[in-house]
Amino acid sequence: MGKRILLLFVDGLGIGKADPQLNPFFRYKTRLFSEVFHEVPHTGKQYLRNGDLSLFPVDASLGVPGIPQSGTGQISIFCGVNAPEIYGKHYGPYSPISLIPLIYEKNIFTEFIRQGKKPWFANAYPKPFFKYMHSGRKLKNVTAHCIDGSGLPFNKAASVRSGKALTAELMNDRWNTRLGYKLPVITPLQAALKLIKIARRNDFTLFEYFYTDYMGHGREYLPMEEFMSVFDQFVSGIIENLPDEIEFLMVSDHGNFEDISVKSHTLNPVMAIYKGERSDEAINNIKNLTDIKPFLTNTL
Repeated sequence: MGKRILLLFVDGLGIGKADPQLNPFFRYKTRLFSEVFHEVPHTGKQYLRNGDLSLFPVDASLGVPGIPQSGTGQISIFCGVNAPEIYGKHYGPYSPISLIPLIYEKNIFTEFIRQGKKPWFANAYPKPFFKYMHSGRKLKNVTAHCIDGSGLPFNKAASVRSGKALTAELMNDRWNTRLGYKLPVITPLQAALKLIKIARRNDFTLFEYFYTDYMGHGREYLPMEEFMSVFDQFVSGIIENLPDEIEFLMVSDHGNFEDISVKSHTLNPVMAIYKGERSDEAINNIKNLTDIKPFLTNTL
């Protein structure tokens, strides 16, 4: 079996200070940093290593003044361009309308298709999203524009049931309680294992997790300790069960969750985690958000 790539995009996760009053990773014990890496990264120690597993900082400011934002940050990740420089400033949470044609042309899904590879977006969308889409409004997140531009399908609940996609919150309970679905409720570890199965069927798989940014903005999706457990089980579950044929990268678009003393984004470097044969190359070549797409598209 040839190499596969799994990209976990985690919204709003930087490397913060070693302060439990600010940084949830210093307030709550996690398997990821107590047993996988054996220590917690912070601004004074931004590089961690354990075999072919590495954690390192990635610059999200891209030489543009101001606080990094989701729209231009995600375009920089998924299109390999300096979006805030092109647009003239950091912008979010959605893509600037003027940059939508750029997303259609340069998104990472389209690039893999041009290479003859099979990409996949592993998120499912609920019914309200499709109602919004049919309204004709253009304010969508960057990954939705990437799917539009590449021609990949938008996954629905049927894809969750068939094992082709996950809900954004992983466990399906919010879809059931808030939207009236009747999906099987799973654990974060089961979600991690399902995502690995999806990644084994495709050359490139992307999954987007935005609840870190949601919590960082002070919108309490879950009590913090419970949320930390969910996130930890999911990420450590991927890392600890990853087969050799999958190269794994977790990365973010801007800092936020690592400093809960403020409800805005931060200037901290974003946290990247890489596991696989190219771990050394990832550390040496991924210095800012624009480096991610070319690194991944040259991996297969």
